[in-house]
Amino acid sequence: MAKYHVYGIGNALVDKEFEVTDAFFAQAGIEKGLMTLIDQDQQEALLTKLTEEFGLKTRAGGGSAANTIFAAQYLGAKTFYSCNVANDETGDFYVKDLTSAGIDTNLGSDREDGVTGKCMVMITPDAERTMNTYLGITADLNHNHIDEAALKDSEYLYIEGYLVSSDSARHAAIECKKLAEANNVKTAMTFSDPAMVQFFKDGLTEMLGTGVDLLFCNEEEALGYTGAATLDDAVNALKNIAKTFAITCGAKGAVLFDGNNIINIAPNAVTAVDSNGAGDNFAGAFMYALTAGHSWEQAGNLASKISSQVVSQFGPRLDAAQYPVLKAEVL
Repeated sequence: MAKYHVYGIGNALVDKEFEVTDAFFAQAGIEKGLMTLIDQDQQEALLTKLTEEFGLKTRAGGGSAANTIFAAQYLGAKTFYSCNVANDETGDFYVKDLTSAGIDTNLGSDREDGVTGKCMVMITPDAERTMNTYLGITADLNHNHIDEAALKDSEYLYIEGYLVSSDSARHAAIECKKLAEANNVKTAMTFSDPAMVQFFKDGLTEMLGTGVDLLFCNEEEALGYTGAATLDDAVNALKNIAKTFAITCGAKGAVLFDGNNIINIAPNAVTAVDSNGAGDNFAGAFMYALTAGHSWEQAGNLASKISSQVVSQFGPRLDAAQYPVLKAEVL
C-alpha cells in the first residue's frame, strides 16, 4: 500500500476574498468569472481599492490543487503537496496552514527570498468568483520542488491546470507526470479554469501528454477544450484523452465516466454565496472516496455534497470539522 493516497503539485497562493458588486468590475475593467494574471503593482493597487471599498472577508491558504489536497486530507486521505512559497510572512502563513492540517510538503525553513503569490477573489451576489492573481514566487515552481520519493510512494498524482501559465511550472508538472507513469502511480489532472482552456490550450495538451487516468473539469471547460457543441459530444471527445473523468455542471450536478459507464450525479440544493473552491473540493472528495475503496457513484455523491456546502459559505474550503460530518451523512 502506498504511503500517500494523493500527491498534489500546484500553485501556492494565499486567497483574499471580498464581496463586490457587478458595477465594480465595470469600473475596474475586470472580466467577470475568470482568473486573470496581473503583476505585483496591479495587485497592490487592486488590494488597496478592494480593502477600502469592501473590506476583507476571509484569508486562507489556497491554490486550486491545494484546496483539493486539503479536502482529501480532512476526509481521511494521507496527502503530500509540492509547491513554492517565499520566506515572507505570507509564506509562513501558508506553510502553517498546510502542516496544521497534517499535509506533508516539500516546504521547509530554507525557503527562497521573494514574494509569496496572492489571489484576490471577488465574489458577486450571484456567488460567481472572479480572481485576479499575482503568482509571485510560485511561478518559479520547478523540478527541485518535486519530492521523488513521496511521489513514487503515492496512489495518485494530481496536477493543477493553472500550472500551464508558467513555463517552469508547466515543465515541472510534465516531469512529475512522467515520474508517476514510470512508477505506476495513477495520474489525475484538472483544467482548473475556463481561461486556461481559452488561452493556454496547447500547454494543457502538452501537460496531458498521452492522456491521464482521471480528468476533472467543469462543463464550460469540457466544451471549450473539445470544441464540442453539446455536453454529450464533449463526453465522447474526452474519452480520447482520459481513461476516466468527472465533469461538474453546477446546479445540474455532475457527469462521471468510470471507463465503461456514464454516471449522472444529482445536485444538492443550496443557496450559493461563493463558488470559489467548489470544483477543487469536488476533486478532493472524489479522490478520497476512490482511494478509500468506495464506488464511483458514492464518490460522486460525496463530492457533490462537499462542493455544495463549499458554495454555501465564504472561503475556498470548509472548516476541518465539517468534512467528517458530511462524509458520515453520505457514506
